[in-house]
Amino acid sequence: MADSKREIERKYELPERPDHAELPDTDAGPAGQDTEGTPALPDLTGARGVAAARDHGVQDLDAVYYDTPGLRLYADALTLRRRTGGDDAGWHLKFPVAAGIRDEIRAPLSDTLPPELAGLVRSRVRDAELIPVVRLRTARAVTVLLDADGAPLAEVAVDTVRARRLPGTGREPAATTWTEVEVELADGVEDPAVLDAVEKKLRKAGLRPAGAASKLGRALATGGRTAAGSPAAPVTAGDHILGYLRDQVTAIVAQDPAVRRDLPDSVHQLRVATRRLRSAFRTYRTVLDRAVTDPVGEELKWLAAELGVDRDHEVLSERLAARVDAVPGTLLLGPVRARLRIWTAGGRTGSRARTVAVLDSERYLTLLATLDALLAAPPLRPGAAKAPEKVLPGRINRAYDRLAARIEGALALPQGPERDLALHNARKAAKRARYAAEAATPALGKPAKRFARRIKAVQTLLGDHQDSVVAREVLRDLAARAHTAGESAFVWGLLYGQEEALADRRERELPQVWAEASEPALRARLGGR
Repeated sequence: MADSKREIERKYELPERPDHAELPDTDAGPAGQDTEGTPALPDLTGARGVAAARDHGVQDLDAVYYDTPGLRLYADALTLRRRTGGDDAGWHLKFPVAAGIRDEIRAPLSDTLPPELAGLVRSRVRDAELIPVVRLRTARAVTVLLDADGAPLAEVAVDTVRARRLPGTGREPAATTWTEVEVELADGVEDPAVLDAVEKKLRKAGLRPAGAASKLGRALATGGRTAAGSPAAPVTAGDHILGYLRDQVTAIVAQDPAVRRDLPDSVHQLRVATRRLRSAFRTYRTVLDRAVTDPVGEELKWLAAELGVDRDHEVLSERLAARVDAVPGTLLLGPVRARLRIWTAGGRTGSRARTVAVLDSERYLTLLATLDALLAAPPLRPGAAKAPEKVLPGRINRAYDRLAARIEGALALPQGPERDLALHNARKAAKRARYAAEAATPALGKPAKRFARRIKAVQTLLGDHQDSVVAREVLRDLAARAHTAGESAFVWGLLYGQEEALADRRERELPQVWAEASEPALRARLGGR
C-alpha cells in the first residue's frame, strides 16, 4: 500500500573539484567506499531553534531511476525510483509542489512497479515503456538537528554520489560523482525559518544552492544535456489560441494523478480543463477547423460528464453539510447528520471508483493521444494567421450574444421548472463567454480580463441558482427516506424552504448583475464591433 509524505528541503553543492568531472562508464564499488574529501558540516547549533545536532551515521543507498525513452517524467519534473538501503527502501514517486517542496509517494520494495504508482504516471507515460535511465549510489552521512526539547527539526545529509547514466534514452552511458548537502525539515515541521537559519551557516562555510533540483537532474545534465528553449512569443491569433489549448492539455495531464490521489478540488480542476478545451474549439472556429475539433470535443464532453458524477456529488455533500451545520440545535430533529453521512458515503464510494475506472480506460488514453496529435499538427484555418485583435474580439462578442439571448429568454419566463432549465442553459453560455475572454486575455489585455471577470459574476450567480435546484431534488428524496424510516422530516423540509428562498433571491439579483456585465462600454473596449 502506498503512502504519501511532503518533502520540504533545500540542496547545496560544493565548488567544483577536478576529481568530480565526468568519469568513464564503469561499475565501481558503492559510493560509500570512496568518501575521501567529503566535507565536514559546520557547527549548526545556534541556528534558529537548533539546540543540538545528533550524528546518525552513514547509510549506503542504491537507487535506479525509471522513465520513458523520451524522458517524459523528467520533462515534467517527476522522479520515479526503486531504492534499496536506508530506512525507506522501496519505490518512490515524487511530484513537484513548489520550489523546494515535493510530494513523495512511497510503495513497498518489489521487483516490478507497484500498480498504484503505475496509475499515477499513466497520463504521462501512456503506452510507452518505463526503462532504467540512471543508477545512483550514495553514501549518506546523516545529522539530525534537534530543538531544546530533543524533538527533530531537520535532517542534514551529506551525500557522496556516484551516478551512472544507463542506455536507452539515446545518450551515451556515462558516470560522474559529486558531493552535495540536503537539508530537509522533519515530519510535522513546516516553518522555513529553520531552513533559512541553516542556510546562512552553510553559505558561510562555502556551500551554495544546488544548480539542479534533483540528483536525477544533475545526472542527466552532466555531459552537455541542455534544457529545451522557451517557446517563441505568440504573435498571431492562432499562436494565442494554441497556447491556451496547450495549457489546458497540460492541466489535464497534471490533474490526473491528483484525482487518483483524491486531492482536494482535483476533479473540479480536471473537469474545468476539459470544458475550457471544448469551449475554445467551439468558440474559435475561425482559427481551428471544426471538422477536426468537433469529434475531439465530443470526447471531451464524455470525459467531463464522467467526471461530473464525482464532482457534483462532492459539491452537493459540502453544500448540504453546511446547511445542516447552520440549523440551530433546538430544531435539529432526528438523526439528520447520520442520514446525510449515509447518503454522502454511498454516492461517494460509487462515483470515485467510476472516476478512476474512466482514467484507466483505453478511451481516455486515446483522447490524450489525440490531443497531443492535434497540438503537434493543429488544424488551422486562415483566421489563425491574422493579428489577434482582428479575430479574437469578434469571437468573444459572438459568445456574448448567445449568452444575452439565453438570459433574456429565461427572464421572460414565469418562475418554475421551465425557467430553471433556461437559466441553467444561460449558465453554460456564460462559461463559454468567460472562457473565450480568458483565452484572449494574453493578447487583448485588461479589456478581456475585465470582461471575463464580469461574466464570471453572472456565471457564479447562475451556478448558485442551479445548485439550489439540484439540492432541492436531493432534499426531497432525503425527506422521503426519513419519513419511510419513521424519522422526522422536519429539517429536510426546512432546508428545502431555505434553498427555494435562495433561488428566488438569485433570480431577483440577476438583472442587476447582468446589466453590469453587459455594459456597452465594457464590450466596446474589446473591439470587434
